[in-house]
Amino acid sequence: MFDDKSILITGGTGSFGKKYTKTILERYKPRRVVIFSRDELKQFEMSHEFNASQMRYFIGDVRDSERLRQAMQGIDTVIHAAALKQVPAAEYNPMECIKTNIHGAENVIKAAIENKVSRVMALSTDKAANPINLYGATKLASDKLFVAANNMVGTGPTRFSVVRYGNVVGSRGSVVPFFRKLIDEGAREIPVTDERMTRFWITLQEGVDFVLVNLERMHGGEIFVPKIPSVRIADLAEAMAPGVPIKIVGIRPGEKLHEVMCPADDSHLTVEFDDHYVIRPTIKFYTGDADYLKNRRGERGEPVAQGFEYNSGTNRRFLTADEIKAYNGRADA
Repeated sequence: MFDDKSILITGGTGSFGKKYTKTILERYKPRRVVIFSRDELKQFEMSHEFNASQMRYFIGDVRDSERLRQAMQGIDTVIHAAALKQVPAAEYNPMECIKTNIHGAENVIKAAIENKVSRVMALSTDKAANPINLYGATKLASDKLFVAANNMVGTGPTRFSVVRYGNVVGSRGSVVPFFRKLIDEGAREIPVTDERMTRFWITLQEGVDFVLVNLERMHGGEIFVPKIPSVRIADLAEAMAPGVPIKIVGIRPGEKLHEVMCPADDSHLTVEFDDHYVIRPTIKFYTGDADYLKNRRGERGEPVAQGFEYNSGTNRRFLTADEIKAYNGRADA
């Protein structure tokens, strides 16, 4: 699928971008892999790790529409991973979050259409479903922009879809490296916001693989949601630091007890496949309605029951302590 193709990753020096780049180079023979991000030091460091002849490094910010248009010349596939993602930081710096997550999404869409990019996949988050914090609200707005972008292309070739998933085990700024640092420093207690708190759980490689397969599945306009397990944060603390007491510190600004990926209000739009869900677009497209019950790989799904909600607190599968340790080990690999 990516042999002799050119791929651009916004926010490409992040955890996802690096794992995606590693996977693409191992499995395919791309013509170019373009890393588009604003941090020159991270690009310098990444260029030493990934220095294949196909690699290109573009300094730029998704807030800069002209730079994006330049970077997307000759690009076949765009993975939009750039975002401001820290929930408390977004609460305290709302305008900055809006500029990157909403205006940046708009700039990506316009640049992709102007350059006749074939496919664009935007990375979203469970926090975009029924959002209560600014980060989630901006990602919901971003999701809506990417879905509606399929109407903006007219007869052009570009198609846009979204991937939505939960906490990525071991990614920068996530809870696992935070707990590990405390443990390494000999902490006598592990801070937990609320002992009832749950989260969806996915490894970085699983997230990358999910994006790759959905680039093959997409008609355009779908929100793809993987079927993944949940973790109780108190169980995570116990698995990582057995016998170390937890200290309840209270929920941070904008934080939920449980996350949702398929809201009940969208149940009339949600289709269940073997290993994932698809939330169909609420609007009709200029190009006509696709059959979202059958994806472009020929896989078939069925509409879910009315009122169905995919919630981390009521998920069918929770990880045991041993499974949590195994997940953490896979994240380190």
